[in-house]
Amino acid sequence: MKQVKVAAAVILNEQQHIFLAKRPQGVHQGGKWELPGGKLEQDESALQALKRELFEELGIEVNDAESFLQISHQYPDKSVILNVFIVSDYSGRPWGKEGQLTMWANSDEIQQLDFPAANAEIVEQILVWLSENKKQ
Repeated sequence: MKQVKVAAAVILNEQQHIFLAKRPQGVHQGGKWELPGGKLEQDESALQALKRELFEELGIEVNDAESFLQISHQYPDKSVILNVFIVSDYSGRPWGKEGQLTMWANSDEIQQLDFPAANAEIVEQILVWLSENKKQ
């Protein structure tokens, strides 16, 4: 079975909202919301892929990214390994450079959105992380 390694970003603004992008129709899990990022290229680390993808897709330069979690998910046609990073320091303003819909979402809004199955556990962990970090 095909295995795909992906780097994904939890991009936070000062209000602790998370930047999301909508997958284009016609691709795997098209039309669903996702954390921005993309596939690792050969001989590329997850962090290198994250920085490259966020620049290509959103026009931002990552200054600091902290590894958050890694999960694997089995789809019927492929296996996905997601390396998720918290990105709290970046240069530029993220926008959909490739024409994709984007939005900033708070924790209540995130719970109402449709994500790919592989993202369910990530979204759950993000919500826990956000609630723990609001208390401080």
